[in-house]
Amino acid sequence: MDKVRQEGLRNTIQQIREKLDDPMPLGYCSAGTVLTVGAGVQEFKPGDHVATAGPHAEVVCVPKNMCARIPDGVSFEEASFTVLGSIALQGVRLAELNLGETAFVIGLGLVGQIAVGLLNAAGVRVIGTDLDPAKCELAKRMGAVEARPGIRASDVDQMTHGLGADAVLITASTKSNGPIDLAAGAVRQKGRVVLVGVVGLELDRRPFYFKEAEFVVSCSYGPGRYDSQYEEGGLDYPAAYVRWTEQRNMQALLGLMSTGKLDVKPLISHRFEIENAKSAYDLIESNSEPYLGIILQYCEDTAVERSVQFRPTVKKSTVTISIGCLGAGNFARMTLLPKLMGIPAVEPHVLCTSGGLSASHCGKKLGFALASSDEQDVFDSDQVDAVFVLTRHDQHARQVSQGLLNGKHVFVEKPLCLNVEELIGIEESWKSAGDSAGILMVGFNRRFSPAAKAVKKYYQDVECPLTVSIRFNAGAIPADHWVQDEEAGGGRIIGEACHAIDLATYLIGSPVSRVFAESIGGPDAPGITDDQCFITLRHENGSVSNIGYLAGGDKSFSKERVEVFGGGKVCVIDDFNSAESWFQGKRKRLWKGNQDKGHLAELVAFTDAIKTGFGLPISWEEIRATTLASILAVQSLREGTPFSVVTESVSETARIVKQAG
Repeated sequence: MDKVRQEGLRNTIQQIREKLDDPMPLGYCSAGTVLTVGAGVQEFKPGDHVATAGPHAEVVCVPKNMCARIPDGVSFEEASFTVLGSIALQGVRLAELNLGETAFVIGLGLVGQIAVGLLNAAGVRVIGTDLDPAKCELAKRMGAVEARPGIRASDVDQMTHGLGADAVLITASTKSNGPIDLAAGAVRQKGRVVLVGVVGLELDRRPFYFKEAEFVVSCSYGPGRYDSQYEEGGLDYPAAYVRWTEQRNMQALLGLMSTGKLDVKPLISHRFEIENAKSAYDLIESNSEPYLGIILQYCEDTAVERSVQFRPTVKKSTVTISIGCLGAGNFARMTLLPKLMGIPAVEPHVLCTSGGLSASHCGKKLGFALASSDEQDVFDSDQVDAVFVLTRHDQHARQVSQGLLNGKHVFVEKPLCLNVEELIGIEESWKSAGDSAGILMVGFNRRFSPAAKAVKKYYQDVECPLTVSIRFNAGAIPADHWVQDEEAGGGRIIGEACHAIDLATYLIGSPVSRVFAESIGGPDAPGITDDQCFITLRHENGSVSNIGYLAGGDKSFSKERVEVFGGGKVCVIDDFNSAESWFQGKRKRLWKGNQDKGHLAELVAFTDAIKTGFGLPISWEEIRATTLASILAVQSLREGTPFSVVTESVSETARIVKQAG
């Protein structure tokens, strides 16, 4: 509803439909052979057999902490149970059971069956229950001393000579609160209940209170799960402090399989070749016959294809602009690419993403001739005139430089880069391209909005310096979001506040010459403070602007407000829905309409510049100064001092970096 109020019903519905249309890779349990490894990966080598948390696909890219080497004697089929088994193992670890104690497992699906096998291997006496008699019989094969439907708390008491279960593992999946009630009744005094599955959670305090029983929720595969630094960044926890991470749980599962202490082969009920995968999913949906562990098998000799062609390539034309696009994230898919496809001169040639799934889905939908997971299909293609860089921020500088060196026109979504060294590299690449260099444009769309253009025109006759105030009600995002990571996203000042710096530059008509920034602080401040700051800018013509980038407010409030003062005039842009002016006591509406932040207009400006060959939509001087100002704003936060923004040469930029230390 907040989005409807801010952006209108039509835009909101369109973006919701795009989001719902986003394909999601299925599965998280796979096993196969390593094809290649990334930079810095020493733990694995090509040819190694590994179990991974990768999705169902012929080729998957998996961070190193989310896979484990398969020991000799363990088949790919068995190893494909590793990640699922780690879920069970984490629940078993949290139960804190000792040799000879009793566990009661409620729910005997795949996770429950593996939990029974693990508990039995640990010397724990296991009782199990499930609604399905066949699963109860299978649990006995996995090591349960007793397993049958309808076991009550009194039955557990009787089987434990009145003591109760030392621990109860709930591995069921149901909306019912029944498993919780059963566990509370069956656990012994001062025992422990571990929730591994998904059930109703209306806890009755009394049985837990009088027994002083513990209730614990198990989180997936173990410590490290959902920690981006562990899973994506490859940073491990020291074993002395975190003995069992999700990867070490995976390794332990495979070790138990290799010694024969855990046998998962009885859990396999069906096998399907990947060509018949739909039949496997139909079986699950229809429940037409009993099933448990379903294996999808891939041909080991399948050639790795990095691209898919949807239609014949259109012969290159002088009247169209053939584009290659890198990245198809939410912003690209929901906002930029649909608008780009509406420009008559644009011919969509190739769309590339790292995994290929979104490229295939989105590329076919938007009319691209080719979808690829190899960015060289974009850079090396003689068919591509212009490259759109819509990837994560840390990839922008490298991809922009390569596009320029390959003689392409380049549009890069902000930011241009994350540090001054990258900025220097881009400038040098552009110069090195020489006569073959194309147009470079950064996606600073606000300056192309109807509201900004109306205000710019209103002040065209004012010669005195202006003062501009721009407020972003940015809204909070989690501290572990990739944008907050200085290496991956650069932080929100470089990643988004650069929009405001460029807009101020456009309205004032002069690049930034000095920057100073200050953020909140103190003992009660959150871990991330950069996104609650004010940035003060001096411009070369003597004007000043102030950027309030504020993440501490309510998102339902309007996101952006721009106020311009000078020459006896005042102008206000309210969330790019309207622009108004005040002069000599009179109020005037300069523009009003549906929210328009200039995305289509900036794309038209870029394509028109390519067709006409007439100048840059945004001058390099302004792009460079805005990028440098956003980078130095962060440096100013760190050091508490202002910095000069020198735009004349690469050497002067390098000097600023050295001075900033």
